[in-house]
Amino acid sequence: MRIAQVSPLFESVPPRLYGGTERVVSWLTEELVDLGHEVTLFASGDSVTSACLVPTGRCGLRAAGARENLAPHLLMFERLRALADEFDVIHFHTEYMHFPLARELEREFGVTCLSTLHGRLDLPEYRDLFNEYRDLALVSISRSQRRALPDQNWIGTVHHGMREGLMKVSPAANHDYLLFVGRISPEKGVLEAIEIAERAKMLLKIAAKIETYDLDYYRSIESLLRRSGVKYVGEVGEAEKAKLLGGAKALLFPIAWPEPFGLVMIEALACGAPVIAFANGSVPEVIRDGKTGFIVNNVIEACEAIEKLPSISRRDCRRDFELRFSVERMATDYLEIYETQLLKKQFRTRAISHARPLSRILSTSTEVI
Repeated sequence: MRIAQVSPLFESVPPRLYGGTERVVSWLTEELVDLGHEVTLFASGDSVTSACLVPTGRCGLRAAGARENLAPHLLMFERLRALADEFDVIHFHTEYMHFPLARELEREFGVTCLSTLHGRLDLPEYRDLFNEYRDLALVSISRSQRRALPDQNWIGTVHHGMREGLMKVSPAANHDYLLFVGRISPEKGVLEAIEIAERAKMLLKIAAKIETYDLDYYRSIESLLRRSGVKYVGEVGEAEKAKLLGGAKALLFPIAWPEPFGLVMIEALACGAPVIAFANGSVPEVIRDGKTGFIVNNVIEACEAIEKLPSISRRDCRRDFELRFSVERMATDYLEIYETQLLKKQFRTRAISHARPLSRILSTSTEVI
């Protein structure tokens, strides 16, 4: 199958540090290549892939310090348009920016397109836009993600999957600290993580990215990151993150928003680390309460969950990752969706080609119209 994967340009594929969507695109792309498919990746120029790379820009927009994000994406879409008839399937990961192009390719050129949405969908500005493009085929990354826009043309839900060898269990680790990984932002719950660790009298390590739009928030809580029981290590790469997760007693995930998936949760499971998470968004779909972690509603319940962590087997966490969140499973799910969409296209084409002209039907008096 000839497949185009279209990545956001904010980070390289894979990203050097933080970058969930680009990381998932990389895992999916490489697995599809390994399975023998002809894959073309549209991404930033510093991306590394075994697929055919069609680059836009020298590097990811964040690394380049770009002040304008839309223009490079429009350029990438034009390059894709020029090559569109070379693909059986075009798989977009660029949220809604490509919607006009996807509709054009579908309607005017008969190209099979689908879009995986990686972000939150509950913003009020989205409703009218998505209603306008209700004909486009969409894939969610959790069932929870769909709730804000239930009437779209959802053709599947595919949970993220990761390569099994990237992160492993560290049996020799002391597991003497709690860990927070993510962004320094209100919705990610860094303040709640600090409070949980303080109440539990445990060290909290924070490996987190600071976005430009979160700078004011970061400055408002900066003093808390210097407390004696808190160790802020900043933004980390994949290897350092695996080391931190492998050594943690638990990952704290006290989110205060409808998290579409939460990639760090399956990274924690891959390292054998149980997850203590607030019951928002996709959490109940990823964490098995009492088996791979604890789903709680507030700081007090999170502290109580820490006391119950000895009941969680780190080996079971790893096994759950292998069974439910492997890249092989993710790629298989997407291939099934690709094949289904191609079959639908063939059926529609066959139906149109076999349809008789209206004038012929009207002239045949013995037929029921």
